[in-house]
Amino acid sequence: MRQGAARSDYLEWLAQATAATQGFDPLPDGDVVVGYATGYDAADIAPFVTSLRAVFDGPVALVADADPDLRAFLARHAVTAVDAPVWRGWAPHPVMQRFVAFAGLLGERPGGTLACDVRDVIFQAPPLDPAPQGLEVFVEADRPLADHAFNMKYLRALFGEAQARRLADSQCLCVGTLVGPRAEVSRLSRLILALAATPRSEIGGAFGADQAAFNLAIHQGLIGATVRGNYGRVATLGLTPGDRLRFEGGQVVNPDASVSPIVHQHDRHPHLDAPVHARWGAGLEHRKRVRPKSLGQKLGRLKASLRRRTPELR
Repeated sequence: MRQGAARSDYLEWLAQATAATQGFDPLPDGDVVVGYATGYDAADIAPFVTSLRAVFDGPVALVADADPDLRAFLARHAVTAVDAPVWRGWAPHPVMQRFVAFAGLLGERPGGTLACDVRDVIFQAPPLDPAPQGLEVFVEADRPLADHAFNMKYLRALFGEAQARRLADSQCLCVGTLVGPRAEVSRLSRLILALAATPRSEIGGAFGADQAAFNLAIHQGLIGATVRGNYGRVATLGLTPGDRLRFEGGQVVNPDASVSPIVHQHDRHPHLDAPVHARWGAGLEHRKRVRPKSLGQKLGRLKASLRRRTPELR
């Protein structure tokens, strides 16, 4: 009996994504920084751009909207603005779409890279010094995955209850900052896209699917990586108690009094967010991390949530 082909919105999108990855022009050889900044304007990403350009003069590329003011801001800071792919039909959340751009922009070229979040990242020293010798991934918090309901929710949704239980005692790793040789970060990006297709449903395109696929890939050894502790090259601060952090001498200072080159999620702490923006915001509006959503946005989010709960097409 002839077996019918698997069908789902995610799988149909993934076929487009594979072609789109191959359609990007890779950045020139050497160290680069890449990010995905759709939905943001210049005020949102000014701290990322201005702090990065204070410590890194290599190529930087951000996938960004075609807003003229935003594009002019990026051009002033020698940041390459890249058009986002245009999808036919359904498309996943931008946190999944970004891996298409990362893979295409990095290619298999020599050099190191940081592929990272944009809105909530700043820089305090050269991000790729020392040069990474292999893929580096970074711990988000001291507690294991079992203590993070958000991560466990999407591990269960993508890979099932048994698989989630197997990973529950593993370290909680953050997909928002990836460092390593360009070819290896490109390969990890493609792997995340493939793993998110496991349930053959729209859950693979949800906010949170990126974290689940990433943690499974690293903890099951599907790709080689060195796990780095928090407050080293990268400080991820969202789960750090605010009273253990301070802004001093124009820098964010970690609980152990160190200063990390890359600071992620500083904006979860108002006593850091305000002085960081004052230093790196380029005189632009200080934006709130969470902004009110319109009725249309709320309805769209509800519709997407209901669709993800629809049984898979087998």
